[in-house]
Amino acid sequence: MDLSIGTPVDPVPAVVRKALAEASDAPGYPLTAGTADLRQEITAWTARSCGAAPGFGVLPTIGSKELVAWLPTLLGVGAGDTVVIPEVCYPTYEVGVRLAGARVLRADAPVAGERPALIWINSPGNPHGRVASEAELRGWLAYARETGAVLVSDECYLTLPWTATPVSVLSLCDGDYTGVLAVHSLSKRSNLAGYRAGFVAGDPELVGELLAVRKHAGMIMPAPVQAAMIAALADETHVDEQRARYAARRELLRGALLGAGFTIGHSEAGLYLWATRGEDCWATVDALAELGVLVAPGAIYGPGGAKHVRVALTATDERVRAAVARLA
Repeated sequence: MDLSIGTPVDPVPAVVRKALAEASDAPGYPLTAGTADLRQEITAWTARSCGAAPGFGVLPTIGSKELVAWLPTLLGVGAGDTVVIPEVCYPTYEVGVRLAGARVLRADAPVAGERPALIWINSPGNPHGRVASEAELRGWLAYARETGAVLVSDECYLTLPWTATPVSVLSLCDGDYTGVLAVHSLSKRSNLAGYRAGFVAGDPELVGELLAVRKHAGMIMPAPVQAAMIAALADETHVDEQRARYAARRELLRGALLGAGFTIGHSEAGLYLWATRGEDCWATVDALAELGVLVAPGAIYGPGGAKHVRVALTATDERVRAAVARLA
């Protein structure tokens, strides 16, 4: 029972597959900026789901991982610059900083005396599912503007709330998106990890800079995927259905872990349960592997995760039930 990697296992929605097939005769080069219809759909979704006022720019990306890895480089961050990332977080944030040759600073709150070039925040968080409060987000926004940093909010799990409702940083900008970007993905929302469909929204000037570099670097979303993305963003029915699947799996796994002596930290939203029984994470990984249950060691997300494991909800109902039986 592989609960280690958060890769979707449920079917791609029929409406999305239909759009992909109908757009498959695409002999010409696609637009890096996305079609007018795609830009319009991303803009409408961002306004609706993120509470963003008019005035932001949008740009499709080849999933979100490539953007996370290359954003510091694309924005000109380099040697001598500092990039703030969360204490416990998605490893690709650090990889992207190191690719750019910049310095990594792990921090969960603004750091006095530092003037970072770029700040990554992530709510709901991966791996721990923590939801940042509006006050925290406003604090980061103020800090970024005070120091001149670009603030990038990874909001890929925004549509999967459980016990807390996350908000987008874009909803707190009062229409002034200067220096602010939000990253979104359809991998989890719509089971499109295999399509590589994401986007970035925010400061129109920064979005324009990203577009200028990306179109020369060949970072272009295929035209059929652009059409599929339009269909996915326009439909919420499949999102509600998928959210219900994950909610049911979450309840089963959460109950089984608690019954097996684990404590669940945070996990208010997103696709993971952040579990510990107070021992080194590798010992927990080994013990669960002996039961045939694979989980991710918390240490790979940063030193602060050394006593936790990340348990993904992305397994079929049958595999989840099997894992629950093994944990009993």
